[in-house]
Amino acid sequence: MPPLNALRAFESAARHLSFALAARELHVTPAAVSHQVKGLEEHLDLKLFRRLARGLELTRAGQALRPKLREGFDRLAEAIEELRALEDAATLAVSVAPSFATRWLAPRLHRFVGAHPDLDVRINASTRLIDPGKGELASGDAVAGSPVEDADIVVRFGTGDYPGFRVDKLMPVSVTPMCSPRLAAGEHALRTAEDLRHHVLIHDNVSSDDGGPLWDAWLKAAGVEGVDTSRGLHFNHAMLALEAAADGMGVALGMPVLAGADLAAGRLVAPLAMLLPLRFAYYVVSAEESGAQGAARGDVAAFRDWLLEEAAREPAQA
Repeated sequence: MPPLNALRAFESAARHLSFALAARELHVTPAAVSHQVKGLEEHLDLKLFRRLARGLELTRAGQALRPKLREGFDRLAEAIEELRALEDAATLAVSVAPSFATRWLAPRLHRFVGAHPDLDVRINASTRLIDPGKGELASGDAVAGSPVEDADIVVRFGTGDYPGFRVDKLMPVSVTPMCSPRLAAGEHALRTAEDLRHHVLIHDNVSSDDGGPLWDAWLKAAGVEGVDTSRGLHFNHAMLALEAAADGMGVALGMPVLAGADLAAGRLVAPLAMLLPLRFAYYVVSAEESGAQGAARGDVAAFRDWLLEEAAREPAQA
């Protein structure tokens, strides 16, 4: 590609048919415009102007180049304006664990959007790890970074140990066996923990507090032995495990906080009363409000407060 400055000089001179007027538009000297155009002609090995006593005249090559070049500069200007508009818009980027996004946040989000119609909320379902280093002030920066790249506020399932950020505990989590109503009432009906030996166990990526299989921890708490927890179906997301349980494929250890809609609709039932509390919980992570970014981001504070209010409405799990 020819140099961009040379293309700009030609486009302006071709529009005005004058090096002097092009120079005034570009805030350079006429000699500079003439030099740029001459360099462009040498680069293309084509004459773009005829230098006449009365001024400039476009050659056939110049006439062919001018409209496409004008279109190109117009498109560049549009791209820059769109970028500026994007930066000026009130946008809140939220990074949320996928299961939490689909099972808890999405059914409630309309309440926040309705209360903040001028705010563009962007939800990114992600399990990307929070980088503690992003909480520190970078050299020359006035504000702290975001917990996750391209996110203003984050909801994660974990221990809450995120140094350098403001961390608010959103809600504790417990698990209990869940299944389709058909399994709870069919052959080998699931009425006690002992009945689990007759059913397929469904596993997800959540582990117990000691890092072992979650089913082992629940069965130990229930005082049940002799159930082979190595068998069954394995999924890498809690929502997939819940879907499999609702489809009658087995029994999952589900979180009531994520399965609330399915339990209310009767797609899932929790036939055994015992809940196993987990050390992990859901946390809201955002920039420290003592920094300049925290003081300036009222939308982050509003969303965080709304999340905490919504979580406070949840019935206690244990």
